[in-house]
Amino acid sequence: MAEPNTASPTTARAGPACCPDGLGVPLTRETAENLARLLKAVADPARLQLLALIKSSDGGEACVCDLTEPLGLSQPTVSHHLKVLNDAGLITRKRRGIWVWYAIAQARLDELGALLR
Repeated sequence: MAEPNTASPTTARAGPACCPDGLGVPLTRETAENLARLLKAVADPARLQLLALIKSSDGGEACVCDLTEPLGLSQPTVSHHLKVLNDAGLITRKRRGIWVWYAIAQARLDELGALLR
């Protein structure tokens, strides 16, 4: 007979919502597809650079206008990458006037890191 799980929800959950047990248990096809979408969001050099630029920015947030020059990419291209990261839940966005400011969603980034532990 299996013992009940007495761990709190925060300690029991190591990986992302799609696979809270990480890679320690077999994945269903649906779970694997959800996880693959999350990993694809960070499997791009520009997106990894964006995460690092945002995380290291003053106050931990950056405007798209501050991100184009360091990457050497056009504003529409940077905006596309930011949308992918936002859709994956890895960054948050707040509109201030005409500009949108981005910040790291640290809990989501921690979940992603926990997946591979």
